[in-house]
Amino acid sequence: MSQEKNNCTSVDESLKSYYLPVMYSIICVVGLVGNIISITIYLVKLRPWKSSSIIMVNLAIADLLYASSMPLLIHNYISGKWIMHEIVCKFVRFSFHFNLYGSILFLTCLSVFRYVVVLHPLRAAQVQRKSWGILACLAVWLVSLAEISPMLTMVTVEKKGDRTVCLDFASNDPAETVWLYGWLLTVLGYLLPLVVVSWSYICIARELKVGPHNGQSGRVRARKLTVMILVVFVLCFMPYHILRCLRLYTRTLGSVSCILEKGVNAAYIISRPLAGLNTFFNLALYTLAGDRFQQALLGLLQWRPSFTRTSISKPNINSISRACLVNLK
Repeated sequence: MSQEKNNCTSVDESLKSYYLPVMYSIICVVGLVGNIISITIYLVKLRPWKSSSIIMVNLAIADLLYASSMPLLIHNYISGKWIMHEIVCKFVRFSFHFNLYGSILFLTCLSVFRYVVVLHPLRAAQVQRKSWGILACLAVWLVSLAEISPMLTMVTVEKKGDRTVCLDFASNDPAETVWLYGWLLTVLGYLLPLVVVSWSYICIARELKVGPHNGQSGRVRARKLTVMILVVFVLCFMPYHILRCLRLYTRTLGSVSCILEKGVNAAYIISRPLAGLNTFFNLALYTLAGDRFQQALLGLLQWRPSFTRTSISKPNINSISRACLVNLK
């Protein structure tokens, strides 16, 4: 029994020490750079905003806040100990889940808005008003806050020998309370939006298949956007929620084999950065949302300082002036 325990205890700890810092570092760098660029484009290049633009900006802000909290987690897993106050630990764990469920709701709003544009084109102008986008974003922030606030009372730090550890949500006690709350989050925060997104995709795909304008670029873009959102729900969010429920369930059983407990925890650890990879897909969503973002992004990549453009164009102006003087003579 002692040999079995020694063989299985290092799996999840190794993932925490090597896998999580690497994945979180990638998410941090891409999330900070990509979302700062996206927010800048929306603020500078893409005014006036429609409702979808307002939702996209708020989605980018949520991802930016999440990426900003990554350095603390990276240091935590590299050093193997938590050096900050317990309040900071609560904030970091809160930030992860607040971004997660905020992103889920923002993506759900985008799917519903695209559904209205495709299936109810007469109402499209009304849905695209700024007021609808502002109301939707305000509702998302408030609902996300209500969903995640109870977590602040559950997440804590724990002493392990001579070091302090910032526990992830599914590793906190009491296990039964955390398990019930985790299931509530899964049903209301993930499964219900998944049903809405899937229903929107089915309706949009059916309409584009039989509709008289199935070749319109706006409608095709709407289907691509909904497909991308559905991919995010399945690839990023689904593994995390399934494995988190399994992790919580094994903790409520009390006595389980070491291999089962550590194996489930290792799979759960692998799924946590996958949920954060929704930031990558969100960056791709901005380009699918409209041609104006693509043009603005390309213009930003091709931007040159004004003095460079002046220095390049000045010889041409001087040559033209000399040619005119010659003709006058």
